Amino acid sequence: MVESYRRRSPLASFGLPARAAAQSPEAVADADLQLGERPHRCQINLRGNPQDGRFLEAVRNAAGLALPTEPNRVAAAGELKALWLGPDEWLILGPGGRETELVGTLARGLQGQHAGATDVSEARTWILVAGGRARALLARGIPLDLHPREFRPGHCAQTGLAGANIILQQTDDRPSYEIGVTNSFADHLWHWLERGAIDYRVAISV
Repeated sequence: MVESYRRRSPLASFGLPARAAAQSPEAVADADLQLGERPHRCQINLRGNPQDGRFLEAVRNAAGLALPTEPNRVAAAGELKALWLGPDEWLILGPGGRETELVGTLARGLQGQHAGATDVSEARTWILVAGGRARALLARGIPLDLHPREFRPGHCAQTGLAGANIILQQTDDRPSYEIGVTNSFADHLWHWLERGAIDYRVAISV
């Protein structure tokens, strides 16, 4: 894990905090879209057998989470979320700084099982796309059907967007989406989002 004082957001060169601070409240209120970065989150890749009650119980005891077993679903408890990535794989998300404690607690709870927890917090950043035009913008570059009949709050998916492999989750009905993208593709994806939103009124969210 990178020491906190040495951490640099993958989108730091875009000056998002300064751009957000320069906005008027009226511009934010009138925006068609909000774009922003949610960097430095606790991210733990979890592998295990969901058919094994001992595994599910160990995770519940360690993290307070009941893992989702239905494909492409999100479960939440307190500050933590678990995103279903595959039949035996999840991504646990939480506030930055919890990764060392949480991965240690999980590792102890899973000891002796064919399971594992790995800190991947430095692998990707998260980009917010929210507002009335969010679905239209994402639809330009994503193969998923984002109609609310098919994809809604509590849903997640691994997919592609503008040539980048991403993890997508919808967090509310606004709609608001959070996109997990590897650090090496974050710059490319942000450029694509801003170019795609050029005809919209955009506010920067931090």
